[in-house]
Amino acid sequence: MIGLSLLLGLSLSNKVMIGTAMLGGMAGVVGSFAVLRGRSLVGDMLAHAALPGIGLAFLIMGSRSMLGLSIGALASGLLAIATVTVIVRWTRTKEDAAIGIVLSTFFGFGVVLLSIVQKPEIGGNKAGLDSYLFGEPGNMLTGDLYVLAVVGTLVLLAVGLLFKEFKLVCFDTDFAQSQGWPTLQLDLLMMASLALVTIVGLPIVGVILMAAMIILPAATARFWTNRLHLMLLLAAAFGVAAGPLGTYLGRGLPAGASIVLTAASFFVLSVLFAPRRGVVAKIVSEYQLRRRISHEHLLRSLYELSESELPTIPRLPLLSIHEHRHWNSLEKLLNLEVEAGTIERSEQTVKLTPLGLRRATELTKAHRLWEMYLVQFAGIAPDHVDRDADDIEHLLPESLVLQLEQQLANEGRLPLLIPEVPLSLHDLGTEKPSRES
Repeated sequence: MIGLSLLLGLSLSNKVMIGTAMLGGMAGVVGSFAVLRGRSLVGDMLAHAALPGIGLAFLIMGSRSMLGLSIGALASGLLAIATVTVIVRWTRTKEDAAIGIVLSTFFGFGVVLLSIVQKPEIGGNKAGLDSYLFGEPGNMLTGDLYVLAVVGTLVLLAVGLLFKEFKLVCFDTDFAQSQGWPTLQLDLLMMASLALVTIVGLPIVGVILMAAMIILPAATARFWTNRLHLMLLLAAAFGVAAGPLGTYLGRGLPAGASIVLTAASFFVLSVLFAPRRGVVAKIVSEYQLRRRISHEHLLRSLYELSESELPTIPRLPLLSIHEHRHWNSLEKLLNLEVEAGTIERSEQTVKLTPLGLRRATELTKAHRLWEMYLVQFAGIAPDHVDRDADDIEHLLPESLVLQLEQQLANEGRLPLLIPEVPLSLHDLGTEKPSRES
């Protein structure tokens, strides 16, 4: 009774905000499973295929009851799924083509029915059935909120109780089948949840845009995490935010389109700024990798030029460093190494510090280990091995380098470099990491 009185006392704008938030949250959760299962377009097909059911339900009932229209839409959607299954199984038609055939056919039939029910003598136009095409949250009634709440509760309960099962079916269906799990029933339950959310969302964002509400929050969340439970939470959060925010920002504009555009803006921001998969993060990561590779190449070059005079550390002319490698930004690299304490330099010469020699020795040893490995085990020609080792040595973890070193040492093929160079307490205190994690 308290909940009923609260809902009855809500203003229209508050009802719209709550309804769109509930729809966005539900769509984010079920859309995550649809995206991971490669079933994103099933939601699009269900949305379009629901239109004939809506028209027939109105003709039968003669009123705009969200529950009745939703039942008609659900029945039409299930018929569409069955039709796709029959076409794929009993003909040579591919699944994507079958989905396109059923989507367009059912949608065309639905448009014809809507044109019939919108005639003045039938009264469908006054009932607002045209909102099912493009969405109209402003037509939301208190009863509609109850339907959204019930559907949301059922969907979240199903996901919570069967989270482990859904997760396994999404990522390893073959293993689930080998363990005797009812994968077909679980898949159908996932699709049923998708169908329920799609149907109840039609009057809010419309047939044409409902697929976007299924896909966008889930695709956005995928940029931010590799963990399924976090993806579900993030997708629900993006969906909840897109509904009310899109409704508020799109005042005076088609509400369904405004909600979808808000969800799309979240997606674009994630594409650009997500911490691991975003475009900016990838650019920064690539820049850091290139900088580390240049840093390591410089130290190894200095070691190779100094190797003949070790353990005495010679001063190297800048001209010899230029001739050893064709550097594009040698001055900048040298200044960075001076700041790191790995080299000393004058106007025309460069010299490794004890710390720089230690690091250069480690880098050269790793490079030569890879050269030996590529020649002995990968069949790389000796005249190409230096270039290939140059590319590989920066990308593999140190644990693998140590494993190769131990393997080559056991076979007596570990190259002997100079003995360990003792570092002073000053050098140890100023040492900075040479590899970025």
